Amino acid sequence: MTPNLYIMKSILLSLMFALVFYSANAQLSAPDTEPTKIGPLTIQPIQHASLILTVHGMTIYSDPSGADNFKGMTAPDIILITDIHGDHFDVKTIDAIKKESTVLVVPQVVADKLPDADKVHLIVLKNGDQTIQSGISISAIPMYNLPESPTAMHTKGRGNGYVLGIGGKLIYISGDTQGIPEMRSLKNIDIAFICMNLPYTMDIKEAADAVLDFKPKIVYPYHYRGKDGLSDINAFKALVQAGNKNIEVRLRNWYPSK
Repeated sequence: MTPNLYIMKSILLSLMFALVFYSANAQLSAPDTEPTKIGPLTIQPIQHASLILTVHGMTIYSDPSGADNFKGMTAPDIILITDIHGDHFDVKTIDAIKKESTVLVVPQVVADKLPDADKVHLIVLKNGDQTIQSGISISAIPMYNLPESPTAMHTKGRGNGYVLGIGGKLIYISGDTQGIPEMRSLKNIDIAFICMNLPYTMDIKEAADAVLDFKPKIVYPYHYRGKDGLSDINAFKALVQAGNKNIEVRLRNWYPSK
């Protein structure tokens, strides 16, 4: 098969998957597709912290929560878990959606809470570690509250954000964090998923300020439900675009039942 025909076939398969999945889950935001060197990357917002990335026949779930949210979906080849809180780590959902060969990539605190049956294909990463799975690099990035405190809801070193290297593109998934130095110093990020919900992570001003520091090409505000409802993601977008018009802010519905 020639390279052009292979690319066309990959694009067609991705579009077919997106159409079938979106039709079965009509409340979800329509998926986005971005080109990579190994074929189109499909980005499917699911709910709150949960999202799906599909590329070159590989399906990656990040923080899957609520098995019903994944009905009609291809089983994951890789599951990323960022932290122990229930909106990120849900054993019942993992057991409902995984297949026998699914690889779980988790911090140690999550590994300690997994049943033995889920540890068959387990990769434990601490902040700064990296693994390569099926040609996809996965780097663990710190995620924590500021100021640092042993009593914080998210302490430094416990959970992982992730930077994925997929077909020449870098994708950052923040997990629960504030605008920490490790985020602000990221380089060459193509797509970023940034949390913003008080009192658990940060407000939209801190999130926008951090995004303006590390300058991803595309940013998705996600994980934006807090104690007092949903954060103002339109105001976040305005703050980012006022500071840097070259950053594309994509607003999608991460709360389809709302």
